[in-house]
Amino acid sequence: MIHTADSQQIRDGLVTDVYFERTREILRAKGIDRSVTAEFLAKDFPRDYPWAVLAGMEECVALLKDLPVDVRIIQEGTFIHPFQPVLEIRGKYLDFGRYETALLGFLCQASGVATMAARCRKAAENRTLNSFGARRMHPAIAPMVERNAYIGGCDGVAMGLGAQLAGIEPSGTMPHALILIMGDTVAATQAFHDIIDPRVKRVSLIDTFNDEKMEALNVAEALGKDLYAVRLDTPKSRRGDFRKILEEVRWELDLRGHKHVKLFISGGLDEYRIQELRDCVDAFGVGTAITAAPVIDFSMDIVEVENKPLAKRGKRSGSKSVMRCDACMATEVVPQRKKAKPCSCGGTMVEILKPFLSKGNMKTALPAPREIRDHVIGQLAKIQDL
Repeated sequence: MIHTADSQQIRDGLVTDVYFERTREILRAKGIDRSVTAEFLAKDFPRDYPWAVLAGMEECVALLKDLPVDVRIIQEGTFIHPFQPVLEIRGKYLDFGRYETALLGFLCQASGVATMAARCRKAAENRTLNSFGARRMHPAIAPMVERNAYIGGCDGVAMGLGAQLAGIEPSGTMPHALILIMGDTVAATQAFHDIIDPRVKRVSLIDTFNDEKMEALNVAEALGKDLYAVRLDTPKSRRGDFRKILEEVRWELDLRGHKHVKLFISGGLDEYRIQELRDCVDAFGVGTAITAAPVIDFSMDIVEVENKPLAKRGKRSGSKSVMRCDACMATEVVPQRKKAKPCSCGGTMVEILKPFLSKGNMKTALPAPREIRDHVIGQLAKIQDL
């Protein structure tokens, strides 16, 4: 038995926290079904991140599109800040209240993955960045993780279904298993070259049996110009000074006429380690840091009842507008339909929490994964630090 919920079970409310179902039972028994406005926002971010990347919106829309509610959203891939509404639902509470658990689950985990991918993308600068972490997640949600790693800024993902969701071909090198079974790194690399589609870049894994420097030279001599890169996945127990190992491999390859061979590293990387090593590395494979990224802790709160501002203690009541400067990305949250002050940089403040669904009718189309990724990369260019 696979311990996951399918889409129909989610729609049927089977993954709803029980107190929402009990609330539904009470309101129905009492004949109460009021119109409310509910907003989704995060009050803070993990590890004091100054920004996060909004993701998971496509799944939220899929759940809400058949309900008699009006929905405003911020475009997926947009950089967000604490106390900034990203999704607003207006309608009868009994029509959507039971989906709070699922909607938060969509947003929290997807945004966590996309945010960490974007942080790694920023750290890697123009180097290749691939997501290698599908094995660290339950396979039923691994495609979601890979899709959000891609929109967050990864160039490639390793798992087939995840790549399909992202609209790209899967990326990968070779496993230690191939080398161990064949008994030799050069033999395994040559077999890969002989068998695998020539459109796939030839990247040899060089840390299985012998010294990385010598194995790099061995495979470079064997494949010549056909060798695209060597990958070092050296275990921590054998790394010593990993930078010195990388510098040594680079030196020896260059000295012997193999300057075209790139250095690809993987294993235990995060945004800070990438930042430390990017000057001597051409490509990174990141696993656990992205797939097990801390979630962005969104919550849903009612802010209006029967069109009148009303919220719990600690929350600002009323529907809101999220105004962002189109030049510097400064953001201000104001009561809905109230104009924001002009930005100090001279840019124009525009509303980014926009109508998307009206009683099941979509106002605009959802962007493709490539468009979302481009949106993220464009914003990263305006960010100075992680």
